[in-house]
Amino acid sequence: MTDDIGYQALFEAAKRGVMKEALKVAASPAGLPGNHHFYISFRTKAPGVQIAEHLLTRFPEDMTIVIQHQFWDLEVHDHHFEIVLQFSGVPQHLHIPYAAVTRFLDPSVDFAMEIPPAHMHTAETLDISETPAPAAPAETVAEESDDAEPSRPASDGTVVSIDAFRRK
Repeated sequence: MTDDIGYQALFEAAKRGVMKEALKVAASPAGLPGNHHFYISFRTKAPGVQIAEHLLTRFPEDMTIVIQHQFWDLEVHDHHFEIVLQFSGVPQHLHIPYAAVTRFLDPSVDFAMEIPPAHMHTAETLDISETPAPAAPAETVAEESDDAEPSRPASDGTVVSIDAFRRK
């Protein structure tokens, strides 16, 4: 038995859980409220990532996708999500494990999370699921990607306080 509780792995799993819940909102019939939209950066060669070969050639290390107005078939699963986005006008199916994600941003509310790649393997072993989310019907979802990689908002090193989520 180890004396380490593994807080870093727990914290990274919690971050992925926040992202998963936000994706569930996007996949719901109501879709994203207001001006919410997501920038999700992930390692393209991480285990379990499935993207078209020409996208892997174009983005050999990492890729950022935007989920906003033009996306289809967003499915949120226990350990990954799937989505169809357009690149150069051609729909492409992406299969992205949460463990491959390195950054999640919602610029509409100045929310950003970075998940260091060095600890990704430990977060995969933690179950961040409760129940599988139902897939949203294709006609109810709406948004995403252009020909070029979306510009990444600069990380300003902002620390997100979790006090707002504590029970009082």
